[in-house]
Amino acid sequence: MTTKRPAADRTNTTRRLTPRLTLQLALLVGVLGLIALLIGFILSSRPDAPAGDAEVVRENSHVLSQADDEQAVLVEFLDFECEVCRAYYPTVEQLKEEYGEELTVVLRYFPIPAHANSVNAAVAVEAAAAQGALEPMYQRMYESQAEWGEVQQSQAEVFRGFARDLGLDLDRYDAAVADPATTERVQYDFDEGRALGVSSTPTFFLDGEKLETQSPADLVGAVETALGR
Repeated sequence: MTTKRPAADRTNTTRRLTPRLTLQLALLVGVLGLIALLIGFILSSRPDAPAGDAEVVRENSHVLSQADDEQAVLVEFLDFECEVCRAYYPTVEQLKEEYGEELTVVLRYFPIPAHANSVNAAVAVEAAAAQGALEPMYQRMYESQAEWGEVQQSQAEVFRGFARDLGLDLDRYDAAVADPATTERVQYDFDEGRALGVSSTPTFFLDGEKLETQSPADLVGAVETALGR
């Protein structure tokens, strides 16, 4: 025969369980809140879909080579510490040399966060650009990449040495490197690249259209087609 527990005993049991249930509910709410935050972070950190106001070339974009009889515009989002960018570098130089009268070449910064000195390198190039030495510093970065790339320590002093070798005013260079506006200029290119769907380097746009290149030869072929070669 089953004996019913007195009401008072049932009430005590319920009271004993209430703190446990409250703790479980609190933990559940906390976990759900954490999941929501993580989802929000992931969504906000994803490259945006091409935004309506994002542009491949801006008025302040750096032109490496301006064609007198412009027939096509090639834009490269690049990272100076990227080995693949370094592999494409001779081809870009070749295109500038062979088709410079018809092909305008534009540089935009896209320093990959995983590269320890990619931002430093871009800032150094931007500081050099303020003294009219964009192209020489750009070239120096790639020609010396094997010496400083993949190093975890800051290479800012190495880049300052490049500025000295190029005959830049070091006081002006140092001031530009230290100026937050210089880093903001680099970040501006990076952010707009993400808005345009850039996720890796190098990424090329030809006449506003994103290229899918598997090799430097593909890049040459695309440019020659655009120029009617």
